[in-house]
Amino acid sequence: VQLQASGGGLVQAGGSLRLSCAASGRTIRSYAMGWFRQAPGKDREFVAAITWSGGSTYYADSVRGRFTISRDNAKNTEYLQMNSLKPEDTAVYYCAGGDVLADSASEYDYWGQGTQVTVSS
Repeated sequence: VQLQASGGGLVQAGGSLRLSCAASGRTIRSYAMGWFRQAPGKDREFVAAITWSGGSTYYADSVRGRFTISRDNAKNTEYLQMNSLKPEDTAVYYCAGGDVLADSASEYDYWGQGTQVTVSS
């Protein structure tokens, strides 16, 4: 599976962005999907994850209530709607696919190339 993340950009604090992760080469229908982020000088951290059916979601405490993960298996795409953005959300955001719903990067087998999100104060 090849994953291509897009939708990043520069936004003011309080604004919104919607990230997309398009898959090719294989359907993502059977995979849990997730989003991670990495800020300069920091480790990659979990943001959100969703089961293969979309029936269950899981969020990091830092984004719960502001971000929403979703997926459209027919379009082979997952999304991350980010609202009420804060400067501390600034990072490169990566999409990932794996066999189980997890908050550990090591559980994911497939990764996108990352898209930069910058939130100005």
